[in-house]
Amino acid sequence: MTTFTPEQIAYLDGQRLGRLATVRPDGSPQNNPVGFRYNPELGTIDIAGHNLAASKKFRNLATNPRVSFVVDDIVSVSPWRVRCVEIRGTAEPLTAVPTYLSDQPAPLIRLHPDRIIAFGLD
Repeated sequence: MTTFTPEQIAYLDGQRLGRLATVRPDGSPQNNPVGFRYNPELGTIDIAGHNLAASKKFRNLATNPRVSFVVDDIVSVSPWRVRCVEIRGTAEPLTAVPTYLSDQPAPLIRLHPDRIIAFGLD
């Protein structure tokens, strides 16, 4: 598993919305905006949300755990300055674990990075 740099962690900690791309059973991509948190204990990205276990993104992981996750923003438009972290890896669809939203067991997607690409963070 690849680890995040301190700059990447600081950026992710300041963001709350990313886009998770999963693979549908027919092989086509699906991309959804999701809330997330960096999990410092495990070095993972944790994704939680309302009715997560019933979502297509959660069900897609049963047939293919490969994902891509992007967090980005525009710092300025003149001059154009963009920041981005892209994480490629595998994701686990967990059904009953404590999440960053609540201590009560709930569904969670846990993303384990294999590759991290980042730019504009310095």
